[in-house]
Amino acid sequence: MRLALPLEKLIEHLALLPGIGPKTAQRLALYILKYPRANAEALAQSIINLREHVFPCEICGFLTDVQPCSICRDSERDPSILCLLEESTNVIAIERSGFKGRYYVLNQHFQLLGSNLSEIDLNKLKTILSGGAVKEVIMALSPDIEGDILARYLAAAISEFKYLKLTRLAHGLPVGGDIEFTDDITLRKAIEGRKEF
Repeated sequence: MRLALPLEKLIEHLALLPGIGPKTAQRLALYILKYPRANAEALAQSIINLREHVFPCEICGFLTDVQPCSICRDSERDPSILCLLEESTNVIAIERSGFKGRYYVLNQHFQLLGSNLSEIDLNKLKTILSGGAVKEVIMALSPDIEGDILARYLAAAISEFKYLKLTRLAHGLPVGGDIEFTDDITLRKAIEGRKEF
């Protein structure tokens, strides 16, 4: 069945969003169509404002609408611990853990095919590290092959800072997980990273 062209276009655009399949996109589009006009205009304006007024922080790379971001302006944070991440969405996840250090977001997702590690600009990171305040860098990267390759590359790139302690997020079984249904790689990482009881 052919839908009205504006409705089809909206469904197509919504379906491009992560986690939104064609059926969900259709439901959302039809819901937006029922919205009062003022609400639909406010939604459209919010998207435009997001694109025009949100950008990476000049210090850490996290998304912000002011320079520097609220995290970099927070004097309660520990400047000796720097959490190194690929994307700003990762900051949001780490923040939920109660982490109170600083961040550095690469804003680049490395993929084994189609990415070149040498394209990652590390000059700003090296400037931060050369200040001497950072004592530990936590590599909070994806627990997959790409994350492992990226972690090794970054560790080599910042190895000139001999005083730095380089750490990586622990790998292993999730709380509430079942060993029987755990994949082989996760189980191997859990065994390798075991701790004394």
